[in-house]
Amino acid sequence: MKLENNWRRKTLDNLEKENWPHFDSDSRLIRRTKELRKIPLDTYTTEDLRLMIGQQFSLDYLIPLALETLATDLFAEGTYFEGDLLKNVLVVKTDFWDNNKEYWLTLNGLIKDHRNEITERKFDTTHFDKCKHRL
Repeated sequence: MKLENNWRRKTLDNLEKENWPHFDSDSRLIRRTKELRKIPLDTYTTEDLRLMIGQQFSLDYLIPLALETLATDLFAEGTYFEGDLLKNVLVVKTDFWDNNKEYWLTLNGLIKDHRNEITERKFDTTHFDKCKHRL
């Protein structure tokens, strides 16, 4: 997917041309994801990325941001524990990685020397490792 030049300054609602409706019965998680859809991507925190990627939302926009964060700190921490962003990125469905070889190669390059530590932390790499780009 080719991204617009200024995509980071836009919201997911704007980029995906969707506006999710509000319901009084929305859970806290749903309310938060709807809030995040309305703020510019360049203001997302590690926790915001962790949450949205964990829900498998808007991966075409959020994985590139997550990879930038992980390139700086592979075990970047959102709310829960050191590495919680990486853990959620690794469980992204295989078909996303199959369709995004460049992102797969980038993440593979980031984790290749840390596989033992990732295993020790009990992070699931099944979806990532099943990718057709596996070396």
